[in-house]
Amino acid sequence: MRPLLREHGHELLTPSYTGLGERSHLAGKDVDLEAHIADLLAVIRYEDPKDPVLIGHSYGGMVATGVADRVPDCLSRLVYLDAFVPRDGQSLLDLLGAEDRARMLDAARVEGGGWRIPPNPMPQDTSEADLAWATPRRVMQPLETFRQPIRLTGAVERLPRTYVYCTRPGPGDVFRQFAQRARSERGWQYVEIDASHNPHITAPALLAAVLESVTTGRPMDNGP
Repeated sequence: MRPLLREHGHELLTPSYTGLGERSHLAGKDVDLEAHIADLLAVIRYEDPKDPVLIGHSYGGMVATGVADRVPDCLSRLVYLDAFVPRDGQSLLDLLGAEDRARMLDAARVEGGGWRIPPNPMPQDTSEADLAWATPRRVMQPLETFRQPIRLTGAVERLPRTYVYCTRPGPGDVFRQFAQRARSERGWQYVEIDASHNPHITAPALLAAVLESVTTGRPMDNGP
């Protein structure tokens, strides 16, 4: 996504949460949602981006919501990309159906030593090349990041908010509830994208065009 967005004149920062990515060696039982919110608040403080758009994908919607509620005046827009959108007092586990919640907790118990969640399967339309690239980089995530309730003041609702819903179905399609919320509540921009859950991997050019349109207000260029 970096070169594609750079072509549109944007700089993309992709910080890793504590315990994930190049910071996976810092994973521990005490790493929770608040730790990840603190990670992003530190990036905003030290990178000092100008009029940044904060994008939360999947679980990242939990983190982005918490960050935006703390520093709404530091952001120009909040974009949820097929992401969770919690209300005050909700955890990610609260936003799952009973079957998905039980499956996740059982996986943590059986595969994750009781404190880590294995990554979900990649979407079926992911290419073999992308699977070969992404799979070794995917790690288990501390359970407390999914179990800790978020605390919100309501300040996040002052921000312009966009929900980008990936219309190709996935297991459980848990994100449909948030797409419906964005379509029914005031204060939202709603966009659909013909992609599965990881468009930054499976449809990067399309996602770049969507993000360019969302951030500038210009209609997408769909070509000839």
